[in-house]
Amino acid sequence: MKRTFSVAPMLDWTDRHYRYFARLISRHALLYTEMVTTGAIIHGKGDYLGYNEEEHPLALQLGGSNPADLAHCAKLAEQRGYDEVNLNVGCPSDRVQNGRFGACLMAEPALVADCIKAMQDVVSIPVTVKTRIGIDEQDSYGFLTDFVDTVAATGCEVFTIHARKAWLQGLSPKENREIPELIYERAYQIKRDFPQLNISVNGGITSLEQCEAHLAHLDGVMVGREAYQNPYMMAEVDRRLYGDDRPVLSRAEVAQQMIPYLERHIANGGRANHVTRHILGLFNGMPGARQWRRYLAQNAHLPGVGAEVVADALASLPDAARAA
Repeated sequence: MKRTFSVAPMLDWTDRHYRYFARLISRHALLYTEMVTTGAIIHGKGDYLGYNEEEHPLALQLGGSNPADLAHCAKLAEQRGYDEVNLNVGCPSDRVQNGRFGACLMAEPALVADCIKAMQDVVSIPVTVKTRIGIDEQDSYGFLTDFVDTVAATGCEVFTIHARKAWLQGLSPKENREIPELIYERAYQIKRDFPQLNISVNGGITSLEQCEAHLAHLDGVMVGREAYQNPYMMAEVDRRLYGDDRPVLSRAEVAQQMIPYLERHIANGGRANHVTRHILGLFNGMPGARQWRRYLAQNAHLPGVGAEVVADALASLPDAARAA
C-alpha cells in the first residue's frame, strides 16, 4: 500500500459517505475513517466498522489506550477487510484526554508501544501511528525522537506526524488545528534520523504544490480540511503523485455517480442530507458553486426528498460548471 497521499481522519466528516465520494475523485489516495473508540466498537449498538467496498485502500483509526481492547478491535477490523489500523495519538480534546487516549498518550510512549505490540500480535495488516510533534511544554525534538524510537522498537514502521504540538489545556480542538506553530522540519528530521521508517506529514497542507514540496523530504502527505472543503483538489493526485494518467471524472460526472449511491442510501432508510452534506464543496472555484451549495443545503434535508435533489442541483448550474 503506497501512502504517498492520504486523507486525514476527521470527526463527523470522513464517514463512509464522504469516503465513497472521495474515491470517485482519486483511485489511489489512502482514506481513513473517523476516529472510532474501542468502547464504541466493543459496547456500542451500531456498526462502527461498516464501509463501502469501493473505499479501499482504507484504514481504520482507533482511539483507546487499553492494549487488550485495541487488539480485539484490530482483529475485528482485519476480519472486516480493512487495509490498516491506525492508533490516534494526536487528538487533544478534553473527552479524549479523560479517556486516556489521543495526544496525551505522547507522554506515555511505553504504553503506546504496548498498544501497538498488542495489535501487531493479532493481525497481519499494518498497525500505524498518527501523532503530534509534542504536547504542552514537552515539545523538544528530543521528546519526539524518544517517542518515535520507543514505538518503532515494536516493529511499527509507519508514522504520520501532525507538524504542530498540541496544547492539552487552554485550546479547543479547533484552535489546536490552527494556533500552534507548524514545524515541518521536525518531520523531515525524523525521516533523516529514522530512514527505515515510512514518515508522512499532516497539517496546513492546501495544495498539490505543497504536497510535492513535502514529498521531496518524506514518504507521504496527509491532507485534512482542504480535501474535504475543496475535494476536487484530489483530481490531480493520481497523475501527479502516483503517475497514473488514466482520465479522471469531471465534477459533473462525480455528481452523477453519487446519484445511484444516494438512491441506495435512501432505500435503506437514510436521508438525502446524510450524503449531500459531504459534496457541497465539489464545485468550489467554479461558476455556480454557491448556487450548488445553496440548492443542496436548502432542499436535501426536506422530508421525502430523493436522489433527484443532486440531479436538480446539477441542472441548476451554468453550462461551464457542468462541463468542468
